[in-house]
Amino acid sequence: MSVFTRVTPEELAAWLARYSVGHLTKLEGILSGIENTNYFVTTTHAKYVLTLFEKLKPQELPFYLDLMAHLSNHGLPCPKPIANLDNRYLGALNGKPAALVSCLSGAPVMAPGPAHCARVGEMLADLHLAGRSYGGQLDNLRGAPWWTATAPELMPFLDDAQRVLLSAEVAHQADHPADLLPRGVVHADLFRDNVLFDGEAIGGVIDFYFACVDVLLYDVAITVNDWCTTPDCTLDPVRTRALLDAYRAIREFTPAEEAAWPRMLRASALRFWVSRLYDFHLPRPGDLTHAHDPARFERILRHHVTTDGRPDVQPPLRP
Repeated sequence: MSVFTRVTPEELAAWLARYSVGHLTKLEGILSGIENTNYFVTTTHAKYVLTLFEKLKPQELPFYLDLMAHLSNHGLPCPKPIANLDNRYLGALNGKPAALVSCLSGAPVMAPGPAHCARVGEMLADLHLAGRSYGGQLDNLRGAPWWTATAPELMPFLDDAQRVLLSAEVAHQADHPADLLPRGVVHADLFRDNVLFDGEAIGGVIDFYFACVDVLLYDVAITVNDWCTTPDCTLDPVRTRALLDAYRAIREFTPAEEAAWPRMLRASALRFWVSRLYDFHLPRPGDLTHAHDPARFERILRHHVTTDGRPDVQPPLRP
């Protein structure tokens, strides 16, 4: 469990007095997450999720909270921010920016089949379309400038082969900018544990705190790299095909996106390899902090590098 900032029931009860959500009955730390402190909050009205933001600044947070409200209003199953008595989504608790959002139904599916992947592809395309009318602007805080600046900090922790891979991939991505690809609001972290299935339907899409305005295809690649990989870190063609076909039934891919697909798979693998290396080797102090193993995304990246563009290994965007 990642709890960087402790909150007692007494502290939370006093904070909730600024909301019309009833009286606190239960407070429970959430067993996931590596960026923020999260709690389940149960009151006499309903169950909510409390997030205390450990890295993001108050001026950055309206983008995420307003985005969740926007998408929820468009019918997507995402958390709905709860306004306080001053009609504000954002407050402060124990010295950290804090927000309360609705708690959604369902549970993650960690061994997804093609049908799960199809639902996720469909939902991601709906999110991209609904995001067109959102006016907020925020660049990707974990994009190319970030991984380029972070890579030198990681070099002392890597062996020779890893240093070669990291340097080469950062250079490769710099030589192939994605400026001409369609852009818009992206989730940027749509992993299996961030989608809640309620039966065969998606009950919730959570953790929007890496969302930003970036290349839409990059968001698809992030999703495929998690939902469609096998235990040996290769892409399962059936699950990949199911996700891509469901997505393109709602938003068709452009010719430029088709050409860039292998590069986007590599870019998304690089981003999460770098972030997991950073969290593993340079962790922040926290209570029971959990850092994901970076080896998985190193293997995914190596696979994409060695099979770049092979349609039998990296299924294309079109069947």
